[in-house]
Amino acid sequence: MNNRNMEYCVIPPQCDAEFAASMEDVLETYEKPYDSNHPVFCMDEQPVQLIKDVKVPIEATTEHPRRVDYEYERAGVANILMYTEPFAGWREAYAREIKTKADWALLMAELLEGRYANCETVTLVCDNLNTHTRGAFYEVFEPSRARGLVKRISWCYTPKHGSWLNIAENELGSITRQCVGGRRI
Repeated sequence: MNNRNMEYCVIPPQCDAEFAASMEDVLETYEKPYDSNHPVFCMDEQPVQLIKDVKVPIEATTEHPRRVDYEYERAGVANILMYTEPFAGWREAYAREIKTKADWALLMAELLEGRYANCETVTLVCDNLNTHTRGAFYEVFEPSRARGLVKRISWCYTPKHGSWLNIAENELGSITRQCVGGRRI
């Protein structure tokens, strides 16, 4: 099959009431006026294959660009977690060896007790992945701290097959295409 005449994408389901309802929740969340005491931020994650050179690259000269042998060795995977507050123009990416509920809850707590410490509540836009749960906080922290963190989050989940509505996923896509696409990490 000739792939040059084909584009891969996620095709949303036809006439799916749950999809439409979740999509409208996300879009209405983005329409709200900016409120620094109740900010909207988005998060998503992406696995990245780590590879290393088998042969030492030849550095660039005035006659040739840097040359890298096509052969490489797999060196594991990492996970990039992207957090962005689109209306404030803020984003941060974190690299982790693994991605568990605990990793997610620790990063969320760091944000809630750091960047968002003075905010009454935050709205979190994320996909409905099994690591993005209220229970993750209870698995990591004592109940009173977990409850305090959970109460400050207003959850807004993107619909299944609609993660493209998450601005953090779009940020990750831009990084992949513009910064790390075709590069060895």
